[in-house]
Amino acid sequence: MNIVSLNTTHLGSTGKIMLQISALAREEGHHATSFSTWGLASISLWPLRITPNPKPPALPGHRIYGSLLSSLVHDTLGITTGYNGCFSILATLRLIGKIRRLQPDLIHLHNLHGNNVNLFLLFSYLKKAHIPVVWTLHDCWSFTGRCPYFDMLCCDKWKSGCGGCPYPKHDYPAAYRDCTARMWQLKKRWFTGVKDMTLVTPSHWLAGLVKQSFLSGYAVRVMHNGIDLSVFHPAESDFRRRYGIPDDTHLVLGVAFDWGRRKGLDVFTALAERLDQSYQIVLVGTDDAVDRELPAQILSIHRTQNQQELAEIYTAADVFVNPTREDNFPTVNMEALACGTPVITFNTGGSPESLDESCGSVVDCDDTDALEREIIRVCRERPYSREACCARAEAFDRSEKLREYVKLYETKKGDVV
Repeated sequence: MNIVSLNTTHLGSTGKIMLQISALAREEGHHATSFSTWGLASISLWPLRITPNPKPPALPGHRIYGSLLSSLVHDTLGITTGYNGCFSILATLRLIGKIRRLQPDLIHLHNLHGNNVNLFLLFSYLKKAHIPVVWTLHDCWSFTGRCPYFDMLCCDKWKSGCGGCPYPKHDYPAAYRDCTARMWQLKKRWFTGVKDMTLVTPSHWLAGLVKQSFLSGYAVRVMHNGIDLSVFHPAESDFRRRYGIPDDTHLVLGVAFDWGRRKGLDVFTALAERLDQSYQIVLVGTDDAVDRELPAQILSIHRTQNQQELAEIYTAADVFVNPTREDNFPTVNMEALACGTPVITFNTGGSPESLDESCGSVVDCDDTDALEREIIRVCRERPYSREACCARAEAFDRSEKLREYVKLYETKKGDVV
């Protein structure tokens, strides 16, 4: 079976997922080719600041389309006009030409909101080619006028048509003009009408939103993301000794890589004032800017050397707290469970879906009182054993989750391989 995959980048969680699925498909005897652009890590027009991604390494079965210049032009035009995804005409035509020459049996789409593909041209090709399509939706962008999430804004305009968008203009994908009403109409026209397309969501929460959107006519499969259990497992270390945290102090851990209000940074700041000295909050994934917002009693760790060190920190914690206000299916919850650490999360997005009654608990979003009580209960009463947390994490074995995609491919092809 000949499979082509497309993601805006080979980096980040979505890029890794694409490459891992393609690698497994090749291991199981399929021909799998993945595409992404070199692209820009970030761009700011005022003040002018352009940060390119690292040059992509040579990866098996992976090809780069477009160029830094085409990404820069598309980013600039998309940000200034508000029409994200409407440029990169030449790069997209060349990409379609490469896909045609590969003669794929199936095309797997991932994130497309990186300002490096012309959405009209791509979906026009998909509709004419009559090739089965799988599209993994990693957020809500596919059925909104622009935003990837809207929970914090309490916005439901996406159900009937956007416009007057409350989403901050500088947030990804940035746009200085509000063209969300027009973009919602265009995306509805472009994304509907593909003859054989299956949508995949990593959470039941996102699947429920899709069924309320203009994409509701497509079949939707829920396929949770997974983690590498050979890396994330209980791992003893000297973490507490190195940072002077006594064994009888309750270690409350938070991990994120884009700390801010969305990830609940202010919640941890509030908890630091509420919890007494028998608790130590540790945040991983911070930076100098975040440090300036944190009280002195929070231990801030900017980065870990590798995933093994991160697993050691998870293991050292008494409880992992995830006060996210918007999320699809957070990987950090699964990582903590795999290291034997119970999880407490806000009841937002797909975050609660990785938990059951054996390994963690859920509190209402922004209910800091309830969150504080639950942290104290979990640390003092220890109702969730390390063994139960690890057992729950086995449901998210990355190898098995990736294999679900290969099985879906074969189903779409009618099991003819």
